[in-house]
Amino acid sequence: MSFKSIVRDMRNGIGSISRRSFEVKLSHIHRTKSQSAVYEEQIHASPVQQSCWANLPPELLHDVIQRLEASEETWPARKHVVACAAVCRSWRDISKEIVQTPEKCGKLTFPISLKQPGPREAPIQCFIRRDRAKSTYHLYMGLTPALPVENGKFLLAAKKIRRTTGTEYIISLDADEISRTSSTYVGKLRSNFLGTKFEIYDSQAPYSGAIPTSGRTSRRFYSKKVSPRVPSGNYNIAHIAYELNVFGTRGPRRMRCTIHSIPASAIEDGGSAPTPSELTRSLEHSFSSSFSNAMEQLVEFSSSSLTEVPVGSQSKGGPLILRNKSPRWHEQLQCWCLNFRGRVTVASVKNFQLVANKEPSQPVTQSDPDKVILQFGKIGKDIFTMDYCYPLSVFQAFAICLSSFDAKLACE
Repeated sequence: MSFKSIVRDMRNGIGSISRRSFEVKLSHIHRTKSQSAVYEEQIHASPVQQSCWANLPPELLHDVIQRLEASEETWPARKHVVACAAVCRSWRDISKEIVQTPEKCGKLTFPISLKQPGPREAPIQCFIRRDRAKSTYHLYMGLTPALPVENGKFLLAAKKIRRTTGTEYIISLDADEISRTSSTYVGKLRSNFLGTKFEIYDSQAPYSGAIPTSGRTSRRFYSKKVSPRVPSGNYNIAHIAYELNVFGTRGPRRMRCTIHSIPASAIEDGGSAPTPSELTRSLEHSFSSSFSNAMEQLVEFSSSSLTEVPVGSQSKGGPLILRNKSPRWHEQLQCWCLNFRGRVTVASVKNFQLVANKEPSQPVTQSDPDKVILQFGKIGKDIFTMDYCYPLSVFQAFAICLSSFDAKLACE
């Protein structure tokens, strides 16, 4: 039997397992909580045990998944790698051993990839679609090098909520369920009244020993009325500040991002950034509750949780600071310009490129001090590109870009 035949039979077997288990779960949805928990475990175990693929020798299984990982490099074909990790525990362990982090392989595979640093070399190209009527923003990964014209691979969604003291952007893994009380809630962006200062909050600890933010929003998570599947807290991971610029007399926007969850040493030669290896239980449950959803979205399985990387003001060199790259005035066009390498085609005050901040008192240790870590720009009506790389994650880059959408009364 050829390798392609094995993979084809494997996919068919996985699909039948998922359909049988999902249909049985739906028919018993009205059982009591204790009964349903036990029964779900039984219906998941029974089909897998009956499958011939569950008892494959480890060496053969490792070879099959490794070949599949190498052949299915892009979405939507990459969903078959996710399917392998959802078969049973032995398949999960081998899949997480083979599939590397985005920093090493440059690919987004499991949900945890959205919280892990991007690749060090070529950036991952994404785009954002804005829906003005619903005040929502959907982030997609581009499936082709060309500028996006159709939907790519969905990654994250955000919803804008106006409040008396400022604006909040709720970020979720689900495009249809964007709420802080949802199990798919991954974080938020909050602004002040003028829209000049923003705080990014993560729903899970960005590194070992992180302390959740105290306040009204944090107390909500300790209420007995909140489901235990809701993420357990809010962790302040970054601060974004836009320089005051009344009537635009100082030129384009100027922004400064302080990433508390990433040490400044991360961008030095040999440096490393915190790399979470699993999502919170609530987020993992939202993807593992039914295999049918996992086929279309991302799934993550891991045994460890967070890397032991010291972060914050107490770490060596302090937190990572990013600033926007200053544009140059073009005499012929009579406008400010930046080189987006063809990824931005429409002039907008929202366009920006972020590079590592260079303090006069600090030696330049980065191999390329002007390397663009994140760039964001407009290419059409309500559609924008977002390209990011190490040490930022998809979640962090998306939150920073959302700050550019917000109205700034004293900056332009």
